Amino acid sequence: MGNNNEMIRDNLIPTFLYIWKGIRLEDEERYHSHDHIEMAFIMAGRGAYRIDDVVYEVEEGDVLLLNPGVRHQALVPKKGNLSNPAVEFFIGFSDIHFEGMEPNHFMIGDGSPIYRTSPDLRLKIFKLCACMWDEQMERKPERYFMLRTYLEQILLLLLRENMEPVSLRKEGYAFESVNKKYVVEQIIDYFETHYSEKISLDQIAENMYLSSFYISKIFKSETGDTPIRHLIDIRLDRAKKLLESGTEGSIQEVASMVGYDDAYHFSKLFKKKYGISPSQVRRAD
Repeated sequence: MGNNNEMIRDNLIPTFLYIWKGIRLEDEERYHSHDHIEMAFIMAGRGAYRIDDVVYEVEEGDVLLLNPGVRHQALVPKKGNLSNPAVEFFIGFSDIHFEGMEPNHFMIGDGSPIYRTSPDLRLKIFKLCACMWDEQMERKPERYFMLRTYLEQILLLLLRENMEPVSLRKEGYAFESVNKKYVVEQIIDYFETHYSEKISLDQIAENMYLSSFYISKIFKSETGDTPIRHLIDIRLDRAKKLLESGTEGSIQEVASMVGYDDAYHFSKLFKKKYGISPSQVRRAD
């Protein structure tokens, strides 16, 4: 294949076209193809694809490589069973040419349209897809070039793994647990940053393109607690620190500082956790 460094440096200048993220709840309407490359990463769940008249099952961590002219259609594998639907992240791009590949084509592994990544690579791609989506949503200047840079990183990571001997690849833990850990870390980070605001688990789930049921389930499995209980603990801990530090203001104002409109409800939760009321903490100080 020649010098791999030269192959990558001279040919990795893709034209970035689009990204799309969504939950697959029904079969795609059309069996179709494109004149560009479409790459999909399964961020969570399970699904199926009809590709050139062959049906492939896909799962969390799989990469789909759909080159120009390849007919494809996303499917829901089991009608009526949507408890673990596929969360798909699509990237459209063109104008690449790697040594040993046709112009405007990208093929790795054994040439199958489905590539099953290693645990280490799966987590890296998951994070890069999340960064691309954030960049798209924030709509900052020069986002095209940022999105193209993330795409280039994904392509390089796939090429690197494909060129690395199987014996040298890291044996990581299952991607399912890595993915869960990353999602839970993102939720906790959001709680710790926005605890003073109104927080809806449904809104978080919608923004992450996951179901609130799924988020609650993996949060419980990773932390032993529910998301709402964890948020309450963060809020009450911040309130206790505020009271102990001598923060001025009424109990109602302290409650508001940590995301509660109802001072009575706040005080009830506080006493249940610490055994004393907020006003008693202030007097003790």
